[in-house]
Amino acid sequence: MARPPRIVAELGRPETPEETADRKAAFSQAYRASKTTRNLVAALLVTLAVVLVVVFAVPRGMPPEREPIDVGAIAESVAVTEGRAVLIPDVPDTWTVNSARIEGDSVRAWAIVYVPDEASGFLRIAQGFDADAAWTTRELSGDAVERTVTLDGVEWQVYDISDPSRAGNVSVALSTQAGPDTVLVYGSTDEETAEAAATALADQVRAIAEEAR
Repeated sequence: MARPPRIVAELGRPETPEETADRKAAFSQAYRASKTTRNLVAALLVTLAVVLVVVFAVPRGMPPEREPIDVGAIAESVAVTEGRAVLIPDVPDTWTVNSARIEGDSVRAWAIVYVPDEASGFLRIAQGFDADAAWTTRELSGDAVERTVTLDGVEWQVYDISDPSRAGNVSVALSTQAGPDTVLVYGSTDEETAEAAATALADQVRAIAEEAR
């Protein structure tokens, strides 16, 4: 038995076949739209879940810690190779060694770079073998001696660093003679730290000078 036409309350009469078709089409369109929205939201949630798993659950490799640099061992090797005494700075154990090696072309130098702490920048201690008088000037981009200071009986020349950016960010520098070699203590740090390093070199500077006589 056929169902009677649907009564449309707003019209107070049965809907026509055209109205029925329009109503069903509108319903279908609304259903498809809502389904598409639900699918989109679900897809976004799945994507977010995958991203969270990758970020928090997948283990990521950590770079291996760099092997500590043994300044003493390297210095002994350099001393044998160069056939001369080289400095082994007696600095605090808390100072980090960034490098320890032979550098330079016209003047070969035994150089150690330290990082005293995060607030103190870097400090380089270089022993220029048979360095000429202009070596320190070249290393410091032309800055001249301002004054002298005596540290544990050793006289050091203190340089006036007029433009640290031009001098490789060097803000303090001291130099002294150790026999035929020139010792340069310089870096981006405070004067107190540089003088502490220079003081720690006093005995070795005197020993190299005595050996050269």
